[in-house]
Amino acid sequence: MSSPDPTDRARIIRAQRAATPPFAALRAFEAVGSCGGIRRAAAALSIDHAAVSRHLHALEQWTGMSLIDRSGAGHGNLTEQGRAYHTRISAALAEIALATQDLMRREDDVRLRLWVAPGLASEWLSGRVGEFMRDHPTVELELQPSDTPPAFAANEADAYLHYIIDAHREAPPATLRSIEVARPAVLALASPAFIANTPPVSTPADLLDRTLLHEASNDQWRRWFDQHGVTDVGEIPGPKFWQGHLTLAAARQGQGIALANALLASEDLASGRLAPVASFPDVFLGSYNFTARRDNWRATAIAAFRRWLEKAIAQCSG
Repeated sequence: MSSPDPTDRARIIRAQRAATPPFAALRAFEAVGSCGGIRRAAAALSIDHAAVSRHLHALEQWTGMSLIDRSGAGHGNLTEQGRAYHTRISAALAEIALATQDLMRREDDVRLRLWVAPGLASEWLSGRVGEFMRDHPTVELELQPSDTPPAFAANEADAYLHYIIDAHREAPPATLRSIEVARPAVLALASPAFIANTPPVSTPADLLDRTLLHEASNDQWRRWFDQHGVTDVGEIPGPKFWQGHLTLAAARQGQGIALANALLASEDLASGRLAPVASFPDVFLGSYNFTARRDNWRATAIAAFRRWLEKAIAQCSG
């Protein structure tokens, strides 16, 4: 097969350049559509909003199309043609970013930026991650507690270890791969002193008369009661601590009964700082999942941590 004629190739390149708007204008347009307004886009791009407006006008003049609906407040709405164009431009810019990141990534890169559910990070992982580092001394680990998933497309993190409530479970995007690494039972726990000073508990419904500790809302307790056949419980009083590890800390101090999964509370259970308030059938409300970009799944550091994590969880569960 003969090589392309250099003259033809040069002609094609000139035609492509002639059909490509200025990159700065495209970037400004993508930011306006994604951020929902010119001022928000300017803040995201760290440039003056007047510059964003000039880029938008230049792009509209270049294409000969009206891309921004300027009739509404904020001038952030896209026209029908603008929305269709924005979808394709956003995908193209995301691909450029990923291609550049892959180019800059060394083949022997062993850096691992891991985002972890805060409770698991503080109560379980932080005390064990030294084992992983001893076995993998070349891995550069960055551990960040977070309740929100990273923007993998923006390369915010390499992997995310998080808890998914069954009622909120959704299939991950095609660009990501996710596996379940643990499905621990959810237990009603309190300090031995609290248990000794509260009337005996024989049924799950008995807990409605006790001091219950909540995370952001009483939804977890409501799901737990529902799994035990206790329905129509109404409002469930008790202080809210917004994070699972904070409810555990309050429970250790004898302030009430907390719900926690057996993995998160494993150290407290082993040490006797916390104990189940009664022997109830196991309830499962969700699972811990490990998620990473599909094209990065077998990267050295990610694969090594995933194997270690599965082994550490199995040892803890056993």
